[in-house]
Amino acid sequence: MLITHDARCALDTVVDLVNTAPEDDTAPEDDTAPDGLPDVAALADFVRKHEISDVGTLSEFDLSAVRKIRGRFAAVFAAPDPRSAAGLINDLVAAAGTTPRLTDHDGYDWHVHYFAPGASVADHLAADCGMALAFFVVAGEQERLRRCEAPDCRHAFVDLSRNRSRRYCDSRTCGNRLHVAAYRARRKEAAG
Repeated sequence: MLITHDARCALDTVVDLVNTAPEDDTAPEDDTAPDGLPDVAALADFVRKHEISDVGTLSEFDLSAVRKIRGRFAAVFAAPDPRSAAGLINDLVAAAGTTPRLTDHDGYDWHVHYFAPGASVADHLAADCGMALAFFVVAGEQERLRRCEAPDCRHAFVDLSRNRSRRYCDSRTCGNRLHVAAYRARRKEAAG
């Protein structure tokens, strides 16, 4: 599957956005992670880190709207099938008032923005990130939108491996930790 630079940026953005959410209710209550977007300053840092352009001055309203679409994006990663994912993505993109247009701003080559000029940061994310996810559904690759299989993680990620075999958000942390734990359990059992 060919992924353009701007689609890859949008995928990275939506994964990072979903992963800012506090842990879901499957995590132990005393181990719930805090919200990764606790205030407008954190949202501004997120916007800056992901080089999201044309969003203007951010406010509490923007923070609330971004948190709402974050939950809607999380639902896409949890969708059981392409039809469910498509419905969720269609709702996100339609609500954003999508207006595709070509642009070559800030030293980047020509690429497509899907948000309307002057759109809020939430609409910007819903349109651009929603379209990036839509391309996965169209290509029959919805199963690549995953959650980490580590029981204490559940971060979202996009499996871009050739054979769709990635199981963990980060093989150096989650994957390695589980492999070491399994190795130790086998050694303990063998030692009797």
